[in-house]
Amino acid sequence: MTPEDSSVPVPDRPLRIGTRSSALALHQARLVQAALDARGIRAELVTYTTIGDQVLDRPLNAIGSKGLFTQELEDDLLAGRTDCAVHSLKDLPTANPEGLEVVALLPREDPRDALVLPMAATKPSVGHDATDVLRTLPEGARVGTSSLRRRAQIRAARADLEVVELRGNVPTRVRKIDDGHCDVAILAGAGLKRLGLGHRISAWFNAPGWLGAPGQGAIAIQVSLADPAMVALFRTLDDAPTRRAVDAERAMLASLEGGCQVPIAAATVPEPGGTLRLLGLVASLDGATVVRGEVPVDDAAPDASGRALAALLRERGAEDVLAALRS
Repeated sequence: MTPEDSSVPVPDRPLRIGTRSSALALHQARLVQAALDARGIRAELVTYTTIGDQVLDRPLNAIGSKGLFTQELEDDLLAGRTDCAVHSLKDLPTANPEGLEVVALLPREDPRDALVLPMAATKPSVGHDATDVLRTLPEGARVGTSSLRRRAQIRAARADLEVVELRGNVPTRVRKIDDGHCDVAILAGAGLKRLGLGHRISAWFNAPGWLGAPGQGAIAIQVSLADPAMVALFRTLDDAPTRRAVDAERAMLASLEGGCQVPIAAATVPEPGGTLRLLGLVASLDGATVVRGEVPVDDAAPDASGRALAALLRERGAEDVLAALRS
């Protein structure tokens, strides 16, 4: 334990970390395990296969909108069968189930989306923006993704491109790309980098032209509020810069009453002097309407900045887009 954490007692038993069983989820859980080990705390992994992992023959939005990758982990956490649950933050609904809280976020990996081409394809020159690469694809080219947010931004860039459903864990998606399932695909760069597949990134999608999912690239540690010792222990792992950025992004998402299956995107970008700027967008599914906005992030109240951006987007027409989606 570090000196500032010395008041937090070290458990006399291995802690139980709940995690999905995919390669990426296991890697993320092991990062938490390693952070605990560095503090002299033993931990073991308890693995789960969630409904989102099991149902691979339908789009995510056709299965349900909440808890597709989290419900089983949260149920056991509430029941006391695990001590914490580790999630990709972007998979978590903005509202925690009663009795649970995300008390720590590990340092964030690159939050941008990435373009992946088949292994045999000619790669774009280094430095090309992925949106520009999309614009050079042949008419009717197939772009793989499982995200409505990405689908909307693809169609906003090129209405003629065919969007192909791409499900499965990260290595499976990469194999599907190489097997000809699609001509190119869009994945979270963080997952590719964490699994040693960063070399497969052909180009990055950059703000402000293209925005990722709110909270993308952040690893969340969720605990039960019924166990104050676990709350205190895991709070010592919280990364303040990550917390500031994703609190702004997810407050915007929550204020718009959107979930991970709604075409809402956000990014925090650095400005001179170390401040952050929050960018957001709401899009129709066909990409024909894209409402954009941005605000400075208040370091003392990033969630208030997120709500302010949501209000700005509503003023610019986002409410009409969201109403059409809900209907």
